[in-house]
Amino acid sequence: MDLALNETQTMIQEVAADFVGRELSPTRVREIDESETGFAAELWRQMGDLGWPGMAIPEEFGGTGNSFTDLGVLHEVLGGAACSSPLLSSGLLSASAILEAGDGAQKQALLPSMARGELIVAFAFTEPDYGWGPESVQLEASRRDGGFVLSGVKLFVPDAHVADQLIVLARTSDKGEPEQGLSLFLVDRGVPGLSVRLQSGWIGDKVCEVTLDGVQVPASGLLGAVDDAWPPVERTLDRATAVLCASMLGGAQRVLDMAVEYGKSRIAFGVPIGTFQRVQDRIIEALNAAEAIRWTTYEALWKLDEGRDEAPVAVSTAKAVASVEFPRACDASHHVHAGIGTDLNFGLTHHTKRARTFQHYLGDATHHKRRLAKLLKL
Repeated sequence: MDLALNETQTMIQEVAADFVGRELSPTRVREIDESETGFAAELWRQMGDLGWPGMAIPEEFGGTGNSFTDLGVLHEVLGGAACSSPLLSSGLLSASAILEAGDGAQKQALLPSMARGELIVAFAFTEPDYGWGPESVQLEASRRDGGFVLSGVKLFVPDAHVADQLIVLARTSDKGEPEQGLSLFLVDRGVPGLSVRLQSGWIGDKVCEVTLDGVQVPASGLLGAVDDAWPPVERTLDRATAVLCASMLGGAQRVLDMAVEYGKSRIAFGVPIGTFQRVQDRIIEALNAAEAIRWTTYEALWKLDEGRDEAPVAVSTAKAVASVEFPRACDASHHVHAGIGTDLNFGLTHHTKRARTFQHYLGDATHHKRRLAKLLKL
C-alpha cells in the first residue's frame, strides 16, 4: 500500500482545500450548524458544479467513476472543515445502493440527477432498536395490490429533511436468518403517510426521525430482489463506512493541528504551553489517534479499490479504530485548549460534536469488532 497521492488525488485535494478556505470558516460552519435545516443550498450547488456528488457514480450514468481512495481524499479535506452536506448520504451511500440493487431503468432514472446534485436521496436504515446489523431492521413491508405497504419508524437518518426521495430498508419476511427477508424500497418524501421530523441534541450533521404509516410503494419502487437486499446493502455500507472514516480522519487531523498551533502560541509563565510535558502528552495522544485512523482508513480504501476479498475486514478495522480515536483526539485537543476550546466560534466543538455522532454512524466500535470476529471466524 502506497499512501502517496497520485496526480488526480492531488488535484482533488487542492481543489477541496481551496473550496474549504473560501467557503467554510468556523463562523460559517457554525451558521450552517445552527440554521433550521443545517443545509446550505448554495454550497451544495457549488459541490454539484465541481462534480463531487457524481464521483462514486460511473460515467455511463453521468458521474466520473472515481476510486474510493479519490473519495477518501475529498472527504478527508471536507471532514477537516466539519462540512455538513448530503455528499456521503446521497452521493455515495444511496448512489451505491442503487448501483448495487437497482435495475437498468432505475439507474438511468436516478443516478444522472444525483450525480449533478439535483436529486438528493437519503438512506434510512436504523430504527428504535438501534443497530447496524440485519437483525435490527424490523420496519414491516407487506404486499398489497401488486405493490407494498411500509409501516414503522426509522431514526437518525441523515439528510432526510432535505431529500427528494428515501431508500428504505424494510423486512418483507421474518423467516430464516436475520440476513434473509430484507428488501430495499425507493420512496418519495412527499408520499402520503410519510413524515420527517428533525431530531434534537448535541449532534453533528442533522439527523431525522422518519415515520412511515401505511406508505404505499408500487412494485416499481422495489430496488433489487424481494427478501435479498442484505448482500448489496452490506457492500454499500462497506464503501460508505471507509469514506466516513476518511472524513473522521480529517476531523482528527484538524483538532491535532489546532492543538499544535495553540501549544506554540499560548504563553503561560513566560513560555509557550507546548513546552509543558503534560501538554505535550495530550498532543502526542491526538497525533497517535490521527495516525491510527489514517493507516487503517487508507488500507481499507485501497483494498476496496483493488477488490480484495479481505476488504470487509479492513473496513471494520478502520471504523472500530476511528470510532474510538476521533473522539479521543478531540478530548486531547480540548485538554490543550482548556476554556477557549468551548467557544463555539473557535471551531473545536464542531469536530467534537461530529466525533460523538460519527462514532455510532454506520456502526460503532463494538459493532465492528463483533463483525470482525464473524468475518475472521473467531
